[in-house]
Amino acid sequence: MTARIHATALVDASAQLGADVEIGAWAIVGPRCVVGDGSVIAPRATLERDVTLGQRVKVGIGAVLGGDPQDLKYRGEDTRVEIGDDSAIREYVTINRATSHSWVTKVGRGCFVMSYVHLAHDCQLGDGVMISNGTQLAGHVVVEDRATISGLCAAHQFVRIGAHAFVGGCSRVAQDVPPYVKAVGNPVKLFGLNSVGLQRSGFSEPAVKELKRAYRLLFRSEHNVSQGLVRARAECESLPEVTRFLDFIEHSERGVGF
Repeated sequence: MTARIHATALVDASAQLGADVEIGAWAIVGPRCVVGDGSVIAPRATLERDVTLGQRVKVGIGAVLGGDPQDLKYRGEDTRVEIGDDSAIREYVTINRATSHSWVTKVGRGCFVMSYVHLAHDCQLGDGVMISNGTQLAGHVVVEDRATISGLCAAHQFVRIGAHAFVGGCSRVAQDVPPYVKAVGNPVKLFGLNSVGLQRSGFSEPAVKELKRAYRLLFRSEHNVSQGLVRARAECESLPEVTRFLDFIEHSERGVGF
């Protein structure tokens, strides 16, 4: 099917529209934007420029994607926003283009970004990420696959939130959040594994057991993090999930909460 474009929508001549695209009233699709097959842009949403939407992406009312990065070092470089297939960007979300640090602000496949969320320049979201209403991510934040961030959270620049982690509502995330854990607070603190999330994602019982063991050695023992890492690598079974957990913590640049 051909694109269905409301008579009041504005689509730049350089934009590329896939098949079966729907663009609502007063929406704007700016220069060099690409809208994948089956995507829907709701009324009054704006793709300012250099935005690529995958297939079946939904952009909510009033959302603004592809605005200039809010970074005083930005000098007009050609940078982008990319949204993966089957992602939903809800009402009044703002997603800024990147700087020359990474060249692309990216949202992965199957993500759900709820109303009033802000993703600043150079943010990188993996696949299956869920971010609830009103959360604000500063520049260069990385959120790995299937992490969940609750509403009204704020994440500091360059923070990393690991895969399958859960961040509770109204948290101030100033340090990295390791994969597979629950974290909440101001400042954020860790509260064990995200057991419900891991179960829903099909993690095996041995993997969860070894992750719990590694977590206790690192965060619920008399050891500091360095000592805990040594013991966990020596004593825990070298499952891929455990290795990812330990590698994340070992290479954390901002440190992790306790």
